[in-house]
Amino acid sequence: MLTIKHLNKKYKNNDRYSVKDLNLTLNDGEIFGFLGKNGAGKSTTIKCMTGIIPFESGEIKVCGHDIKKDPIGAKMNLGYVPDDHAVYDNLTGREYVVFMGNVYGVEKEVIEQRINTFSQLFSMTKFLDKQIRSYSHGMKQKICIIAALIHNPRFWVLDEPLMGLDPQSIAEIKGYMIEHKRLGNTVFFSSHNIDMVEKLCDRVGIMHNGQLLEIINVQEFMQTGRSLEEYFLNITRS
Repeated sequence: MLTIKHLNKKYKNNDRYSVKDLNLTLNDGEIFGFLGKNGAGKSTTIKCMTGIIPFESGEIKVCGHDIKKDPIGAKMNLGYVPDDHAVYDNLTGREYVVFMGNVYGVEKEVIEQRINTFSQLFSMTKFLDKQIRSYSHGMKQKICIIAALIHNPRFWVLDEPLMGLDPQSIAEIKGYMIEHKRLGNTVFFSSHNIDMVEKLCDRVGIMHNGQLLEIINVQEFMQTGRSLEEYFLNITRS
């Protein structure tokens, strides 16, 4: 689903690498959590794998498509939910999702069908025809999620997807993460919520100072009786 080999990223006028020699492989049908303190390199990694920013060296493939050599092929298999609600505020929710569906070449009838399905799933039906500028934080997050799923991507990437959401919205989004996995797809998300990562993920990667320190099989780790939060704090302590 995703292969990253020797990824290196350094921002202009910065002496240190934001991501240094990162190697990662994600499997079909898994939920992968990405943990790290602020500035650890999580968002930079996500922006590299989604093609938003360039990187100095390394290789990233999404469903076999190289993000540099075949960016369109990679992005057609990818749905991305950013942490900053990058939407067109003057559009209605429906207009924005239709626009995104058209970008991905989804047929009109399929777009309407998926809008109906996802708006019910995420409790957005009665808000679809209101301008996004009138939406709450949680509603903007959910319309971004619907737009990211409109082309039925195999690889779903979310950057801090549950921050500031109410319990009902969190339950709805977590529920579809599990469903997306059940369909044989892959979910990758960054989070500071270690308890949620522990309960939801199959594997977890821990980032610190731009490096991937460890990948943990959650089920095996839980059998040791240790606390993931305590373990995370210990290995990322400067």
